[in-house]
Amino acid sequence: MTAWVLLPVVAGLSLLLTGGLRHYALARSLMDIPNARSSHSVPTPRGGGVAIVLSFLLALPLLAAAGLADWSLVWALLGAGAGIAVIGFLDDHRHIAARWRLLGHFGGAVWALFWLGGLPSLQLFGHLLDLGWLGHVLAAVYLVWVLNLYNFMDGIDGIASIEAVCVCLGGALLLVLPGLEGTGHATWVLLLLAGAVCGFLFWNFPPAQIFMGDAGSGFLGITLGILSLQAAWTAPQLLWSWVILLGVFIVDATYTLLHRMLRGEKVYEAHRSHAYQHAARQLGGHLPVTLVVAAINLCWLLPMALWVSWGGVDGMLGVLIAYVPLVGVAIKFQAGAAELGR
Repeated sequence: MTAWVLLPVVAGLSLLLTGGLRHYALARSLMDIPNARSSHSVPTPRGGGVAIVLSFLLALPLLAAAGLADWSLVWALLGAGAGIAVIGFLDDHRHIAARWRLLGHFGGAVWALFWLGGLPSLQLFGHLLDLGWLGHVLAAVYLVWVLNLYNFMDGIDGIASIEAVCVCLGGALLLVLPGLEGTGHATWVLLLLAGAVCGFLFWNFPPAQIFMGDAGSGFLGITLGILSLQAAWTAPQLLWSWVILLGVFIVDATYTLLHRMLRGEKVYEAHRSHAYQHAARQLGGHLPVTLVVAAINLCWLLPMALWVSWGGVDGMLGVLIAYVPLVGVAIKFQAGAAELGR
């Protein structure tokens, strides 16, 4: 089976599995019931992200066996991705204390870093910087943060799916640019993940017929984090390009968290004070916000990521330029501010 045949197969499998999971959730009353902290108003089945996990992880070894993916990357994704998905699945069905979830998250990060070789040298203002063991620690924190911010940002219909597809396609484009051909087989892995998410997105596009759940959002977070570090091993500047591609989620989640911490709120409690949640209420629905996120990714962040990968601007400077308008959007929509009337 060629990779081009495998892609639609994975997308189709994800679509069918999501439909099956929706039927199962409805039959077992596994519903996400709206409450004061929800961004939706209709009870909706949850747990559909398991379809992404299964369809993607089942196909990964086939890519590696065909010589289209490095086994070290595959083992990193299989172990960390499956572990994080199981933690999320259990938390979807019965609450797991935050400290145990966090311990499991760091366990998944350590597993992935073992297979990747840790954090590669960073490119900073034209110089390569090897942080040694400190770099490995920072890489673990980075993976755990990307994982959790993806959970935080999965709050309205389609947004986490659209973000994953845009980032995967953007990351794949970075790897096929002139000068980077033949540097690795992560391109097929990215396209495979995008296909798996597209199958789920059929059911999750606004208005969503099923939600992703922590199993899916946590899995996407750790997987995209791992792929960003793998890209940095391919070419150091690509880490900054990936940080740019993930900018919408990184800026909104980080700004919101910092704002809530400064107000003395418990940051681990559920809320709906992210910029995208305020925007959804102001714009009267989820669809406009999800489409705007896609537009920002494709029309602003992708060109900036390409500029960095081409060497047109230093990576750190490129991130700052890319993030300035995103911070402006977070301020405009009062990210982290308490909802009026509550």
